[in-house]
Amino acid sequence: MTSVPSPKAIPHALREELLAVAHRVADAAGKAALPHFRRVGLAAENKAGETGFDPVTIADRQTERAMRDILAALRPDDGILGEEEAARPGTTGLTWVIDPIDGTRSFLSGMPVWGVLVAVDAGDGPVLGVIDQPYTGERFTGGFGQAQFRRRGEAPVEIRTRPCADLSAATLFTTFPEVGTPDERAGFAAVAARVRLTRYGADCYAYALLAAGQIDLVIEAGLQPYDVQGPQAVIEGAGGVVTDWQGRPAHRGGRVLAAGDARVHAQALEILSRMPG
Repeated sequence: MTSVPSPKAIPHALREELLAVAHRVADAAGKAALPHFRRVGLAAENKAGETGFDPVTIADRQTERAMRDILAALRPDDGILGEEEAARPGTTGLTWVIDPIDGTRSFLSGMPVWGVLVAVDAGDGPVLGVIDQPYTGERFTGGFGQAQFRRRGEAPVEIRTRPCADLSAATLFTTFPEVGTPDERAGFAAVAARVRLTRYGADCYAYALLAAGQIDLVIEAGLQPYDVQGPQAVIEGAGGVVTDWQGRPAHRGGRVLAAGDARVHAQALEILSRMPG
């Protein structure tokens, strides 16, 4: 295994190795998750208790275990940060940030907008990311200044975000209409009032659409690192911008603003940065 001389200086050979491992991890995740998708009667535990509905299923747990098994075999000295199991520290300066099923609510509802998220964090955020939708056979990868899309059985093609000079021409996505706190909802609504089209409920698939040049903005709140790092690397590789609502790094989660064009990002940021908190 190639060692990492510096989290900020990753040689080409190691980049290729990490990408190959990321594909293996995503492949294993899809094989574990798909037998449970659209299975009638799939049970879900509620991690939120009486305060809401935050489901976890056997599919989430088995899928993360499959991902960790691949990493244990191929990159045993790297760290792992996932949603369903305890974090594992590493010694290489690299951490795999994984979400086995991003969009468990959609998974439970039979909607193919959930996805497998894989990222490699080199200390200051993701340098490589994958958004994979196993049911449709679509995979989006990004990092090191480029992004690609491939459909199962086809060769990969380069993807780029699309230009959008003004909010009035933008298409905006978020997962939940309520977004987060009342203040966060107000911030989202202020941006939504100025865009051409607002849509809801796409989970991580919205970030993939942004990277592929189909939409212009994704605004969310209350995210965890494993929710954002894979999509962030794909979007940045495709030429987009991902920050928090103050324009700071977003890889730790929280409030996230993703845009395909720096101009529309700046306009949305000017509104969101005024929100309390």
